[in-house]
Amino acid sequence: MALHIVVMAKQVLDPETPLSAFRIEGNRVAAASNMAPVVNGFDEQAVEAALRIKEAIDGTHITVLSYGTGFALDVIKKPLAMGADDLVLLQDPAFENTIDPMLTVAALVAAVRKLGDVDLVLAGRQASDWDNAQVPAGIAETLGWPIATIAKAVEVDGTTVRVQRVLPDGHELVEASLPAVVTVSNELGAPRYPNMRGIMGARRIQPTVWSAVDLGIEPASVAP
Repeated sequence: MALHIVVMAKQVLDPETPLSAFRIEGNRVAAASNMAPVVNGFDEQAVEAALRIKEAIDGTHITVLSYGTGFALDVIKKPLAMGADDLVLLQDPAFENTIDPMLTVAALVAAVRKLGDVDLVLAGRQASDWDNAQVPAGIAETLGWPIATIAKAVEVDGTTVRVQRVLPDGHELVEASLPAVVTVSNELGAPRYPNMRGIMGARRIQPTVWSAVDLGIEPASVAP
């Protein structure tokens, strides 16, 4: 069974960045230019969930999607070093307004449709910068796919995805038909560290870059 998993991975400021590193610029808060970004921690766990499925199902292909501007390739390539197959960057000056999650949803949905034949979308339960957790739900709603949230385990069996969801007093097992969207929580466990072979392999993979126009989005409609 060939399975195509798309993992949403966001480049964010390191959550450990001290407050002293931020400054006010006009109507926004900006970090010092020397502050290194990281891949959102929950998204790394979504990558780990995808890799576990890949280990269980031969022929699984993992594409990582990231939306934004100013990507640091050595950072955003970490999912490739972990074992993902492809990286697609949705990069356009018009995407600098990442505060509105619906703009992010529109771009990511367009990318999923452009990729075609996507069976499963995985994402972290939330991003460490805004913590709004709206994007995965928006993607599922726009695509008309079922969604399971806050997963501690994800398995695929044929055309069904089985998810253990975290609850305040335990967990529950839910199932959904593919294609589907699943958000992954830290209860999944620590993501694997890239090994040297993975790091060297990631260096050889060039990401695909899609602009707003490539996605069929009018830049003026999303520009800040």
